[in-house]
Amino acid sequence: MTLRMWFVVGTGLTLLGLGVGNSADPPKATPVKGFDDSALVERVIAARKEYQNSLVSLYEHYARIGDKERARWVEEELKAYHLMNKPSYRLDIHDVPPATLEAKVNRPEANNLFRIAKDYKGKGTGSEYTLNQRRAEIVFQELLAKYPDSDKIADVAYELGELYESRSFHQYNRAAAYFERAYQWRKGSGTDARLRAARLYDKQLGERSKAIELYRDVMLNDADKDRMKEAERRLAELTSTRK
Repeated sequence: MTLRMWFVVGTGLTLLGLGVGNSADPPKATPVKGFDDSALVERVIAARKEYQNSLVSLYEHYARIGDKERARWVEEELKAYHLMNKPSYRLDIHDVPPATLEAKVNRPEANNLFRIAKDYKGKGTGSEYTLNQRRAEIVFQELLAKYPDSDKIADVAYELGELYESRSFHQYNRAAAYFERAYQWRKGSGTDARLRAARLYDKQLGERSKAIELYRDVMLNDADKDRMKEAERRLAELTSTRK
């Protein structure tokens, strides 16, 4: 188990008054014409990785020389870093993997990570619940990063969609994107991922055209009668009032 994973799944972790409450998507802002934020977002992502790696190196140094107190300080700081809200400013930059991935290879290592994450997801109450959802997110993302061809990636995408939609995150853009990946990575998926993405674009994100597109896809691709009826009803409402 890597040091990073140890901080996630180790026993005895507490919230330490870190205040990790809901972390909703920021209000939509009108992009400034001619301004591209991609370079700035790339810098933030790189800085996050460098900060985390520096903490891990410092922990390993203190552990090697037997400085338990300073090692504990670093452990607490790294734990706080994992728990803090880290918004996705651009979903297309190092966040949501491409739709072209295929869930096809049975990898035991990926299966083990999936079990670990599932054990935490939805577990606990109050602050412990929030902590467990952050643990689950980190492990699911670890799986996607390390094993992008695993036959579990479609399931992981669905689980991440649920996490980002939940009260621990309220990151609806991310949730919708991962629900989309859940059915894109496994053709003919029998889950409600497509409908859940449509609901988010419709109710939470106000992206009417995208919602209409996905409701139509539900009617064309889903086999569940109740989901098809919901999509048909909402599609009729959206198109009848469209100006």
